[in-house]
Amino acid sequence: MGTPFLWLIFNLFVLAAIALDLGVFHRRPHKMETREAITWTLVWVGLSLAFGLGVMHFSGEQRGLEFFTGYVIEKALSVDNLFLFLVIFRAFAVDEKIQHRILEWGILGALVMRGAMIAAGAGLIERFSWVLYVFGAFLVYAGLHMLFAKKAEMHPEENRISRFAKRYLRVRKEYAGSKFFVRDGGKLFATPLFVVLLIVEITDITMAVDSIPAIFGITRDPFIVYTSNVFAILGLRAMYFLLAGVLGRLRYLTAGLSFVLAFIGAKMIVEPWVHISVEISLTVVAGILLVALAASLLVSPKTKQ
Repeated sequence: MGTPFLWLIFNLFVLAAIALDLGVFHRRPHKMETREAITWTLVWVGLSLAFGLGVMHFSGEQRGLEFFTGYVIEKALSVDNLFLFLVIFRAFAVDEKIQHRILEWGILGALVMRGAMIAAGAGLIERFSWVLYVFGAFLVYAGLHMLFAKKAEMHPEENRISRFAKRYLRVRKEYAGSKFFVRDGGKLFATPLFVVLLIVEITDITMAVDSIPAIFGITRDPFIVYTSNVFAILGLRAMYFLLAGVLGRLRYLTAGLSFVLAFIGAKMIVEPWVHISVEISLTVVAGILLVALAASLLVSPKTKQ
């Protein structure tokens, strides 16, 4: 589906959107309030729906459903990642006024890295078709691991990335507003904000290892894989501020996502013998996520004795 012209136009749209967001709408650091977060979340969801309907109109119902299925999977996985970002921001005491700056630059880096990973994945699949079975097996393993792995308390300020940065970079102890680097005594120093950005970027890359193969389980079209990823990521910053207060309540989302990954992985493995249509895939994925969301909101947490 993705002609060179469509790739060019879409990427120009993404660059323009990020430039407007960073340079116009959020030029000054500030805490994003609920009303603003709702507005921007609705804007990005609306644009995603419009794009998906456009795909359906110009390229057929099949391609449109593939986009929406990929978008739902990526958005759900992104929401799960937001909890990690919340922990990182709290561990490094990042001011709420500049959190959106970290997320915006983190999203920009994520778009570049995911674009490269999607291109590599598409190239591997085109050259070695058996890679799909590897992806499928990996997704089943990732889903089971996500479901049964014990939750350990996170200390991002003590992880390898933070220790590496503090050992090999000149990192000052104090923040300098929204700056990543400052000069002091003629020397260039990284601020703690740059360390936070590194951790956010690398965390996103590790999460993309699950999400990108999952969307290849829905469609082989790199343009659909890329655009569904991009639209899910672009609205991530606003969604973070919208959901920050309730992320802790979505305790069954991880279990739901584990079943989604396992389902997509199994679908990829049995594809030569059992064809599961994209309509069924979308229904199953949406159903699992809705059950997980309902359980999170309706089932009261167990109180500690």
